[in-house]
Amino acid sequence: MKNQEDNTPNILTEHFFRNEYGKLVSVITRYLGTHNVETAEDIVQETLLKAVDHWQQNGIPQNPQGWLYTTAKNHTLNILKRNKHQTTYKSSLHSEQVDNKLKEFTISNELIDDEQLKMMFVCCHPSISENSQITLILKILCGFSITEIANAFFTTTETINKRLVRGRKQLKEAKISFTIPKEINESLDIVLKTIYLLFNEGYSPSQQNKIIRNDLCLEAIRLVELLANNSAIKQKSKIHALLALMYLNAARFEARVQNGILIEMHKQNRELWNLSLMNRGIQYLNLTVEDNEVSEYQILATISGHHCVSPSFENTNWNAILTLYDNLLTLKDTPLIRLNRCIPLAKVKGNKKAITELVNLNNNSDIENHYLYHATLSELYIQEKNIKNAQKHLLDAISKCKNPRDIHLLEKKLKKLVPIS
Repeated sequence: MKNQEDNTPNILTEHFFRNEYGKLVSVITRYLGTHNVETAEDIVQETLLKAVDHWQQNGIPQNPQGWLYTTAKNHTLNILKRNKHQTTYKSSLHSEQVDNKLKEFTISNELIDDEQLKMMFVCCHPSISENSQITLILKILCGFSITEIANAFFTTTETINKRLVRGRKQLKEAKISFTIPKEINESLDIVLKTIYLLFNEGYSPSQQNKIIRNDLCLEAIRLVELLANNSAIKQKSKIHALLALMYLNAARFEARVQNGILIEMHKQNRELWNLSLMNRGIQYLNLTVEDNEVSEYQILATISGHHCVSPSFENTNWNAILTLYDNLLTLKDTPLIRLNRCIPLAKVKGNKKAITELVNLNNNSDIENHYLYHATLSELYIQEKNIKNAQKHLLDAISKCKNPRDIHLLEKKLKKLVPIS
């Protein structure tokens, strides 16, 4: 029991690392400036380390969020005082300015939303490359680890480290103003893309042995709601579309996990789908129709909407979904979209047609390296009663899969094909 109690502060700190990291970095950057964002990150890291130590010794405070913010504030004040007359700060902050910052330093709930919104667009400044923009947001604003970002990009930790170094250097050299830019709409696409990556990491965690990370999904929705409620953004169709997509997918969370096991859509109990979240998603989807702008998120949300309103998996409007995927390919043609398209293709034109499409896809891309390619092929071969090929691709999927959650599901399928004698 003692071990469980001793671990509680670590678990709680991990929770706050996710939920408070980006908020703290954003607020502190307001005072230190964007060229000192790495210092702001160091302050937050130090705060979290101190929390683990202090809470282990003294117990978790009644208001852990307030404790974190007060500690981060004190660290920041100490750094401002210590560096008041140093050359590094003289070039950017005159003595009088530092004094004013020390006097005005406050952290409030009212301030946090605005500062996070500013940080989103600071990270998406035109002087920073797109890959570095996304990496900076995921690291600075969302608290992703290097490994999680690498998995989101299907790349190596070394590559992500290089992007972070380059992005932070560009932030420092550009001396970007910590304000919401006048050209806010021009940077919106990259912000939405990044938040969608955040939601997907919560929907299907890449590293940890978890089915769904609700905290990441809720944080992604919260960030997009910030954008939706900001009056400076005039064109909100894509924002509404992404909110629709996230709410409609979130509506299926409870049915997607049963007793700690991932349940595939065709086996889910649809009575467990959250009607309130579903309705909210459809409301946002209706707003995109009024905006009369087609986007990737709108098409994906409409696909998700078809699943949500269908009485059963087999009675889903697969023809409509296949048409939507065809439309999506005209906007964004990627191997992963073509892979997902093969599911409605099999329902409409048969498994053999879908298998042929997947084989052709493999010949023209590197999709073979993704475990979902083999998992999808194995399912199609199972339905065609081609057990030999199904086994082969299940083994390939297991070898390429990184998350124990997904490996467990694949191994269960394999055991059903190869009963233990």
